[in-house]
Amino acid sequence: MSGRILLTISASLLVTVTTPLTAGAFDVFRTEGGIPPTAGGSIVPSPAFCQFGTPGNPLQLHEAVERALCDNPKTRQAWADVKAQAAAVGVARAAYLPNITGNWQGVRDDSVTDVENHPNLSSASLSTIRTESVSLTWTLYDFGARSAALANAVALLEGARATQDATLQTTFIDVTKDYYAAQAASGALTAARDVERMANDSLMAAQVRVEKGMAPISDALQAQTAHEQAEINVIKSEGTLQTALGTLANDMDLLPNSPIVLPAVDTGTQPDEAFSDSIDDLIELTRRTHPSVLAAQSKLDAAESKVAQTRAEGLPTFSLVSKYSRNNQPASLGLGITEFPATGREWYVGFQLSIPFFEGFGRIYQVRQAEAQVELQRETVNEARQQAALDVWTAYQALRTSMDTLKKDAALLDIAQRSFFVSQRRYKGGVGNILELLSAQTTLANAEQQRIQGLTDWRAARLHLAGSLGRLGFDDLSEH
Repeated sequence: MSGRILLTISASLLVTVTTPLTAGAFDVFRTEGGIPPTAGGSIVPSPAFCQFGTPGNPLQLHEAVERALCDNPKTRQAWADVKAQAAAVGVARAAYLPNITGNWQGVRDDSVTDVENHPNLSSASLSTIRTESVSLTWTLYDFGARSAALANAVALLEGARATQDATLQTTFIDVTKDYYAAQAASGALTAARDVERMANDSLMAAQVRVEKGMAPISDALQAQTAHEQAEINVIKSEGTLQTALGTLANDMDLLPNSPIVLPAVDTGTQPDEAFSDSIDDLIELTRRTHPSVLAAQSKLDAAESKVAQTRAEGLPTFSLVSKYSRNNQPASLGLGITEFPATGREWYVGFQLSIPFFEGFGRIYQVRQAEAQVELQRETVNEARQQAALDVWTAYQALRTSMDTLKKDAALLDIAQRSFFVSQRRYKGGVGNILELLSAQTTLANAEQQRIQGLTDWRAARLHLAGSLGRLGFDDLSEH
């Protein structure tokens, strides 16, 4: 039988001896210094403020916002993205350091050679062969690929931070909007119950007049109809309130059926003078400093760095290489001669120049793709600026409108209250009629609802304007 038959009794084992570092071991490149300690970013800077028990009774807006900023999945996703991009900066900086790799291999080698008609040339050996090596590779120069990759990672980190700020602003606005909506629904339920009570009083008055023969039975029937409708409105208002409370609980990462009690709609920030800053100045400032604009600009910077990185990766690299290895491979003087124990060693150090002469034209298209991404991101920046300006303009006009409307709502409510009380006295005195009383009752109910909605709309518009400027904070929740 010719040839050599190798029987491997045990599998080869290759071990990389570089010790893996756990995520929290240590931060060599200090990339975690810019990571906010909480998902609330700069608005909720202390982890102590993100420790919550059961919701307050009543739940204040400040607490609702803190819970949402700390626990809402969207804010935590943005926070996790910042962590990931910070780690990517560490990866980019690590490319400047050498790579050292250790390898170990153990093989059980059973080798038999049978030479027909020449037994003196036949041989058999059984040995355990071990090989150990340590190699080093250190890129010394690469025409800017690593620096471009680092610039790309840093820009993406800045973009992630700006995106987190924008997410916090959006969440801040959303939770305050839902809080005020729930508060308005609670106020609407209180108003609906007041209307039901007034309708019941009107019904009682109508029934008294009918019983005394001072009014036809139709008065009592119309008053009863109005009372039934008022009770239906109470039921609908209760459903609207529970839906609004469930939405608010979801913002705070609570179950929608969590018990939440809100303060009365008349408590909290009260109307003041409308925003006095120049709208032109606000728009110009927002186009430069809004977090969404800064995030888009950072991504544009990253895309431009990616172009430089892609070009540089197609250029030569100059590296320092070194390796030391040893093994105990047995030695033999020739075929059929007994093998003898031996130890082999190898060591080298030198330089390596790698030149990518041809890559199938792939590099050209990779650069074109990166340049197209720059063009796309540049338009994204323009879009972000336009949207930020539009948001400021819309929020500014909404605040002015809600402020002027709220003044009229207060006047309307005062007139409606006086009209109802006059109509009620006239009807009980036998002067007025039931249609006049029910009409005044309906007008008063609508005025109360309108005032409640106007107050919450003003509060939401006030915070929406601050949010559209990208500078919402707890100072905007101050009550006075």
